Amino acid sequence: MQLDKKIKRYLKKHHLMTFAVCTKEGAYCANLFYVFNEESLSLIFASNIDSKHIKDAIANPNIGGTISKETKNISKIQGVQFRGRLKSSLDFKEGRSYFKRFVFAKKIKLSLWAVELNFIKFTDNTLGFGKKFIYKKD
Repeated sequence: MQLDKKIKRYLKKHHLMTFAVCTKEGAYCANLFYVFNEESLSLIFASNIDSKHIKDAIANPNIGGTISKETKNISKIQGVQFRGRLKSSLDFKEGRSYFKRFVFAKKIKLSLWAVELNFIKFTDNTLGFGKKFIYKKD
């Protein structure tokens, strides 16, 4: 299935995601800066390998999350819900886009990761209440 251009535009425009993991102890979330890689359909982010969310994601690489625009006006609500898998070994080209957007991250000892997206639901009320676009990886 092809990724709708409205979803691509939204993912490129924003930069903060909620990254959700689940283990036998339960669910856990973290907010992370990301860069959307259209070529690999992934969200690239940086995080410390010792963080709870990364340790949990290594144990269970099935990731969920959201990217949303905050508004009180129901007709302007937009947001993405996603599922994917954690990828830990990124090539230089993939990582370069992250450090280009978040220059400050070069100065911090962080590892680069990605969520390879396999499901995206984009809700865009600006096109009508409850208007949704769905992407599922073939």
